[in-house]
Amino acid sequence: MGPDGRMIVLSFTSAFLVSLTYGIQYFLNFKPFALNDYPPQMFFGVMSKVYSLYSKQKLPVNLEKVWNFFADAGNLLAVTPPYLNLKLTNKIYGGDMYAGQVMTYYVKPLLGIPVSWMTEITQVTPMNYFVDEQRKGPYQLWHHQHHFKSIDGGTEMVDFVHYRVPFGLLGNLANSLLVKKELKKIFTYRYQKIGELFGKWEEDEIELIFNRQ
Repeated sequence: MGPDGRMIVLSFTSAFLVSLTYGIQYFLNFKPFALNDYPPQMFFGVMSKVYSLYSKQKLPVNLEKVWNFFADAGNLLAVTPPYLNLKLTNKIYGGDMYAGQVMTYYVKPLLGIPVSWMTEITQVTPMNYFVDEQRKGPYQLWHHQHHFKSIDGGTEMVDFVHYRVPFGLLGNLANSLLVKKELKKIFTYRYQKIGELFGKWEEDEIELIFNRQ
């Protein structure tokens, strides 16, 4: 079998494994994909690994402008790839972001399968950083730090994500074959869209690093 044939087999295998993961959870839970209700070691007696994603971007605008944009939950739609079909499903209370703020939405992250997602803003220091964490959704763990600081000529923005895919070995395999690639696509789109909205930093290239913890 040549390289093209192996890639086709790999793609179909990846799609099957992820579909199986979501299908098992659906029948276990009888509601849209609240995967963190189940222990990470539930399948195969192996705990899923924790992975991290680091992204840095410089913007030629002041800190206040960047912070005000990201502090408004409604702007999440503007930097999310359209193919994910992200839809906010709750009313966001309060004008300013605050610890304890909850957002719910539907999204289709993989294979067009609809997923119910709930996140909570758990920490906020204005003009410095905020943290959102998944409460219900497709990951066993999702902890996303957003950091902002003023630099000469603009603002530096850093995203630092820790995540775990459920279902032990199956989740680890799904991350290697599909989830990591999907997150790379999402954060690359985000980088490009933010550059369109605020302007591109001269000679700045996307910095996106994945690691296993």
